Amino acid sequence: MEAYANALLIAIPLFLLLILIEIGYGYWRKKITYGVLDTVSSISSGITNILKDTLGLGIVLVTYPSILTFFNVAPLEMHWWVWVIGFICIDFAGYWNHRLSHKINIFWNQHMIHHSSESFNLACALRQSVSNLIAYFPLLLLPAALLGVPYKVIAILAPVHLFAQFWYHTQHIGKLGFLEYIIVTPSQHRVHHAINERYIDKNLGQVFSIWDRMFGTFQEELASDPPQYGVLKQVNTWNPLTINFMHFWQIAKDAWRTSSWIDKLRIWFMPTGWRPADVANNYPVEIIEDVFDFKRYPESGSSLFKAYAIFQLLGVSMILLLGLSEVGSLEAIEYMFLASYIALSVFSYSMFMDRWKGAYLTELSRISLGLLASVFFLDSVEAPEHFYAWRMVLNAYFMLSLAGLFYNFFQSRLTHDTNVISS
Repeated sequence: MEAYANALLIAIPLFLLLILIEIGYGYWRKKITYGVLDTVSSISSGITNILKDTLGLGIVLVTYPSILTFFNVAPLEMHWWVWVIGFICIDFAGYWNHRLSHKINIFWNQHMIHHSSESFNLACALRQSVSNLIAYFPLLLLPAALLGVPYKVIAILAPVHLFAQFWYHTQHIGKLGFLEYIIVTPSQHRVHHAINERYIDKNLGQVFSIWDRMFGTFQEELASDPPQYGVLKQVNTWNPLTINFMHFWQIAKDAWRTSSWIDKLRIWFMPTGWRPADVANNYPVEIIEDVFDFKRYPESGSSLFKAYAIFQLLGVSMILLLGLSEVGSLEAIEYMFLASYIALSVFSYSMFMDRWKGAYLTELSRISLGLLASVFFLDSVEAPEHFYAWRMVLNAYFMLSLAGLFYNFFQSRLTHDTNVISS
């Protein structure tokens, strides 16, 4: 985990820098593809995904080394072409994993978060799942195992393959000529994220576009049908933790409500969106009918309201980076408590962005808890000596957070805010 944390300490600032560059470029070109609350939600989703991965949450059905052992294939020697074969095998497995996530009801739950933004930009690339708690991906690496690709090659290339999927989440790059026939491009991935009927479940490749052309899932981006983004059943929340389990909850309710025992079982593995007939009739679900004319989840709130959301994202990101930098020295239980606090923070401030009436209480509680931890833990004899340098910064963050929270509370009372949700 320490090696992964060190990689994240480089990747996270780089990704955030690229997002800032894209935002600036969009303002310069007068083509703004970002909303404040949507962006905070997207980056917060990336934070929760990092917590899940670093904590090692989930059940691994089978590991790649165990597959290698089972087939007892002699590993290939470490030549450059072995790395090429390994990367192609990972991408081939990624295509089929991606396709399963789009085609099977329960697997869509772990992928819907990535499509939930109604914008399309580099930030939405960070909308990654925390609900993929059963790891079956190594099963799809069977070709690599049969070819004898060493585990070390797969372990090193897997994060590289993941990070290579970041750059094409943008509306600012057009078609790339002959490269459209080789790699996944921004144009192709705009199609993939679109909810236009002709674009649904198309362009499932991750790095190479050849798989879509081979298996009939390729669709070119058409100027006559500009992509519209999101999911057909709108999530209507900025809370990434809620979005992660929204589809699962819908399936569970449908399975409970249907009178057919067969449907109670098969609903989980039917095509994405399938519902038992009796449930669909008695409990209709609203979906977008006209992708060019629907009400998007509003980016409402004053400038100071949005500034508060940005400030919370920055503060929690700082705490996350601090935690990642200390992974090697923190006890497992300490990191678990830190991760729990960060997850609570994401839940709380994103519900604040949703105008949930209970968010003022949760925000007050978690900010006060953080301030107490900063004052007492970082000033204790057990705290690492270099933590003292963070104490002033963290104290300032928590104190300013309290001031911002009280300001927004009284401002909402003065303006009789009608956007507050009660549940």
